[in-house]
Amino acid sequence: MPILGIIASSRRAAAAGFPWTQRTLPVSTRWWTVAFGASTNVVLAYDSTIAATSPDGITWTQRTLPISTTWQSVTFGASTFVAVADFTSIAATSADGITWTQRTLPASGRWQSVTFGSSTFVAVMGSSSIAATSADGITWTQRTLPASAFWSAVTFGGGTFAAVVDSSSIAATSADGITWTQRTLPTSTAWVSVTFGASTFVAVALNTSIAATSPDGITWTQRTLPASALWYRSTFGGGTFVAVALNNSIAATSADGITWTQRTLPANAGWTAVGFGASNFFAVAQNSSIAATAP
Repeated sequence: MPILGIIASSRRAAAAGFPWTQRTLPVSTRWWTVAFGASTNVVLAYDSTIAATSPDGITWTQRTLPISTTWQSVTFGASTFVAVADFTSIAATSADGITWTQRTLPASGRWQSVTFGSSTFVAVMGSSSIAATSADGITWTQRTLPASAFWSAVTFGGGTFAAVVDSSSIAATSADGITWTQRTLPTSTAWVSVTFGASTFVAVALNTSIAATSPDGITWTQRTLPASALWYRSTFGGGTFVAVALNNSIAATSADGITWTQRTLPANAGWTAVGFGASNFFAVAQNSSIAATAP
């Protein structure tokens, strides 16, 4: 279960060792998911009405979500932030990360991840074969994934949506978020995050040193992270993949998703999400209101 939160952000600075500097979020709460859009960093808290926005990852302002619920994932596209909640049919939209409006997904369940691509928002549900698509984050249509499984993460890149499953070797791809084809990851493990950058999909697994890369979401190759840890989220920006882990101060960076370098976050904490915006990486974790950014 989510706990309380820390956030961190860093410019890509290989020569300086990819440094992270602490800052402060407006309140200590269960900071859980992040996105960047409209020149704004957005952070949402789990099991709360609390959100926060920042233009730079340094100065944060508390915001209010439309309902207290288990906010699980947020993304940005079509000039809109879209968030989905676990164990519910609740979603929310915002043009600026400040004013939010509650929306309704087409089914109630364990919505785990939402992304945007090809003029479409796509959300996936765990413990089901259910997905959903929307052009605006307001009106949603239920879709069908190729297997009933715990779909944990979805992303978009290279004209393709790619989704992965926790505790399985199952993955799936789609050109439109409507018609999905089952794919196979290189091993059965707790795949919890997938991202895209540098013409490559990268997936990371919880409680292992396992990652995987794919040029198309179809053919995957197993890779090795620099340590065995509770790797939980990954992102891409500024020519760099970044992964963070729960319950330690470990992060990892890679230019290609193949060769990874271990990095150090500014606190030993349960890092739950990482994003890229305003030329900075920013990550959220648990048990405080700590934030961090590069100068």
